[in-house]
Amino acid sequence: MEQITLKVPVTVKAKVTEDLKKRMTADMQETVRKIDIELQQIDFQAKRIMAEQAKVDQQGLVTIRQQVEAEKQKRLDAKNQVLERIKEVAKLEIGAEIGQGQIEGTFTLKPGDNLHAVMGTEILLEDGKIIAIRA
Repeated sequence: MEQITLKVPVTVKAKVTEDLKKRMTADMQETVRKIDIELQQIDFQAKRIMAEQAKVDQQGLVTIRQQVEAEKQKRLDAKNQVLERIKEVAKLEIGAEIGQGQIEGTFTLKPGDNLHAVMGTEILLEDGKIIAIRA
């Protein structure tokens, strides 16, 4: 066999810029807004369901209330994590490199190629543009 084609994970990193920080913060603020809307919807639906349950069976109110509080707590925990992440983004230094995830790359290798170099391939972005490909 003279060559082989492999699919290998490629790490995508971004160079921190003011624009990147603003975009990340805006995305996270949008997530917080959506969580707040979900919390309002939970409250609205809970009032309706609890009013219906009160007519049928008072015993079930405790269970419903516990379920509602558990759902609200999940959303509040998620919101707090996002708010914490917003603080972390604000502290990022301009020029630092942060992970943005992974994509899959296809590489054709032949005898003598360095497999370890291919396995550690990274793409570095600056404001969405590729500025470096590192092997």
